[in-house]
Amino acid sequence: METIKTLNKWANGHTYLPLDLLRIALGVFLFIKGISFMSDSMMLIQLFKPMENMVGGMIAVHYVAPAHFIGGILIAFGLLTRWAIIAQLPILIGAIIINFVGEMNTGNLILAIATLLICSFFLLYGSGKNSLDYYFKMQQ
Repeated sequence: METIKTLNKWANGHTYLPLDLLRIALGVFLFIKGISFMSDSMMLIQLFKPMENMVGGMIAVHYVAPAHFIGGILIAFGLLTRWAIIAQLPILIGAIIINFVGEMNTGNLILAIATLLICSFFLLYGSGKNSLDYYFKMQQ
């Protein structure tokens, strides 16, 4: 817990508007992907085709769209950012693995790796100064 407080103090002292814009863009991207998966569930099922015989395959299909949808909103507004990103990590790691198990799609692989790296950064950095987390913390 002390490590998170130390990281938050450092992040609030070294906040930059471009990083907040990157966090917002990440949240909007995940939100749009969530809407995309909800509107075209067959595409999501096709993506999970290589892993359909594994345990929890259908649970994963039903987890991805809501996690992207809700997590994207939370990340964009900077509310519970670290928790929302933790919920995204299994999905992003699975997206990378699917490219190696199933048909290789270089564009999707690069997108998944870039998103995973950005999420990993914000997992450590936090939501920054221009976020609801910071606003609610200052209200106390």
